[in-house]
Amino acid sequence: MQLETERLILRELDENDTERLFLLDSNPEVVKYVGSPPAKDIKESEKMIKMIQQQYKDNGLGRLAVVEKESGLLIGWSGLKLLTKEINGYKNVYELGYRFIPEFWGKGYAVESAKASLDFGFNDLHAKTIYACAHCENDGSNHILRKLGFEKTGEFEEPDGLCFWYELKREKYDSK
Repeated sequence: MQLETERLILRELDENDTERLFLLDSNPEVVKYVGSPPAKDIKESEKMIKMIQQQYKDNGLGRLAVVEKESGLLIGWSGLKLLTKEINGYKNVYELGYRFIPEFWGKGYAVESAKASLDFGFNDLHAKTIYACAHCENDGSNHILRKLGFEKTGEFEEPDGLCFWYELKREKYDSK
């Protein structure tokens, strides 16, 4: 699967992405609110790619590599995945997520890539609702979700703290 925006290509992760994914996952600022420590070994990124590739096989989708067209670099990942483990009482629903290398923060890439994924979710997967969650202290991510039109509908505790639960209904989604 591949999605494209004005500045980005979203494609399936592969083994060639290991070094850039490790650059992302080993950065303490990137993983500050995700409940896991920074990756210490590139093998962790290899395992992550294999796990996501399995999601592609099992569920027909998973997080996608985000490649900046101008540089050709993987700058993060974004996209939908099927929640197969229950979170906040929800399971077997589509969840939006994203993570970017800090030098690419503040450029609108999270919103741009998320819109491509939401368009795919609502138009191709015919989802009625897409969900997302963010740590309560992750101001950047919470701002992005609100900007995309998500509404906070709940809160739940994770080992690393309080998280906000968001929903976006198809009829409330503005793809512009």
